[in-house]
Amino acid sequence: MKSLIEKELQSADKILKPDFSSKSGRELLVFYLQSKFKQILSYDGRCENPIFKGINPNFASKFSRRLIDNPSKRLLIGITGESASGKSTICREIKKDIEKFDLPVSILSTDNYFNDISKEIKEYGGFDNLRDAGYDLDAPSNFQLDILKNDLISLSEGFDIKAPMYLPNGTGISVPNAQDIKSNKIIVVEGIATMYDNVQDVFDIKIYVETENGIRKERFITRACKERNQDEENAIKHWNYLIDVGDRYVKPFRNQADIVLNGNADLEYFADILEYIHAFTNNYEQSPVPA
Repeated sequence: MKSLIEKELQSADKILKPDFSSKSGRELLVFYLQSKFKQILSYDGRCENPIFKGINPNFASKFSRRLIDNPSKRLLIGITGESASGKSTICREIKKDIEKFDLPVSILSTDNYFNDISKEIKEYGGFDNLRDAGYDLDAPSNFQLDILKNDLISLSEGFDIKAPMYLPNGTGISVPNAQDIKSNKIIVVEGIATMYDNVQDVFDIKIYVETENGIRKERFITRACKERNQDEENAIKHWNYLIDVGDRYVKPFRNQADIVLNGNADLEYFADILEYIHAFTNNYEQSPVPA
């Protein structure tokens, strides 16, 4: 991928920057983006561990029409997948590129839209006790989906929002209006709730991250024990709960995704893809200045 980046940056064969305010300019942009995306897929298909596992055949035409017909709307990208599939890790790589290239991108986690269950946790004497009593912690009913969808619509229309913040300390507390999220040109939203109910209808690009269960389990147990100070027995119990959650609420979306990514892929390679996308979307030949 680095060879593609170097070739792009050194190439003297560039197109004039399209006039995005005109429909013809946007149509030229779409054609250009499609050709570059095919180039990425061709390169990826030859890799030993490709990152692209599937592309919805209707995605290109649907996304192209969206760019041409509604250019002022912010671009919303939803990323979902089962627990420990690599959603947050991918977003961390995106964040690195945001900082490196000063990109107009905002990142939002749907985990912050969990309901406040602090009362229930106190009643049962702890988060784990609540789970063991049969409370379905990751069910769609345990998210503030109406608020999430309204916030995403506001972001897509250019309005900044104040998102809630769910405290990941076992208390189950959700603080309303706690995070300022800017309506940048691109909004990346990750978490299992991105595709719950009709929230998925808001997104322009819907991504599913798929990872082998063995790798996911190792990641989850390690994270639970080393980062969250859980004992291994309880971590395994919660892992078994998450397997059931994934089967019921998350995996059914896999066949509706626009893009399926390989959560086992090399993150350095993923970062190179992001850098290449940045290169070819910012490497036009400028129109000559009139004398």
